[in-house]
Amino acid sequence: MPVLVLCGAPAAGMPGAPSRMVDPTTPIASATDLGLTRGDGVFETVGVHDGRMHDLEPHLERLAQSAAMLDMPKPDLGVFREAISWAVRELLHGLDEVPATALCKVVYTRGTETAAAEIPGGRPLGFAYADVFPDVSADRHEGVPVITLSRGYPKGVGAQAPWLLAGAKTLSYAINMAALRHAKARGAKDVILTTTDGFVLEAPRSTVLVRHGGMIVTPAIDGGLLHGTAQRAAFDAFEDRGFTCDYRDVTVEQLTSADAVWLTDSVQLLRPVRTLDGTELAVDQELTGAVNAHMLAAH
Repeated sequence: MPVLVLCGAPAAGMPGAPSRMVDPTTPIASATDLGLTRGDGVFETVGVHDGRMHDLEPHLERLAQSAAMLDMPKPDLGVFREAISWAVRELLHGLDEVPATALCKVVYTRGTETAAAEIPGGRPLGFAYADVFPDVSADRHEGVPVITLSRGYPKGVGAQAPWLLAGAKTLSYAINMAALRHAKARGAKDVILTTTDGFVLEAPRSTVLVRHGGMIVTPAIDGGLLHGTAQRAAFDAFEDRGFTCDYRDVTVEQLTSADAVWLTDSVQLLRPVRTLDGTELAVDQELTGAVNAHMLAAH
């Protein structure tokens, strides 16, 4: 059964009751919460593999970075750290066996419209939600069919228009989910988003990795991309196997000429791209398996 922990005081310096566990079916957000009505908030998803949380601290750091980009009150990372750990422990305690893959999603919203208007910094809402994730071992081994879709803006928009919040992990995921539905309707399983001038961005819920010979690259984060926690862990694994890893601009044409393309995220880990816009790509199952094993062995 899923586990829900409500953070009593998610913002630094915010007075409030201690965090508490509540029934996951219990309503916890007001109908006027800005996270619900405006998508005005941030989140992170921590992968839990074979009963162990992975990259908790990088996720917490990115939560704080995203909140700062939205001019939200600084989150109390100690409160969130405790809530995530508590939710995961309770989830695993309630299961007959340890699942191969689980997750804990942590959410931090600006709170209600009234509080945000009347109280300096508002009264943010924070919670952690843990649950088991479906088996993705086949996708990690065999790869997934992917299509490219335009994100609708040129490269460098993050620096040119910081109010677009490129690079922040916000609750405004409607476009990402629409892209995934569009891909499914076309017989694909995921999407690689691109700029209008032909550069690779990221997947709706994953980072893109590209191999050319002994080089592994991911699109440069200074273009306004989310800095992936799983991508950093994957770089460590590839470097341990003698590859050189780098952040640089990647064009759509470089995807089709690559020796391999992967999508990576904290829950599904490394998944090869099997086809791109209908074109078959090489899938290195041995290398993919070795990198995933390295990531699973890391704490």
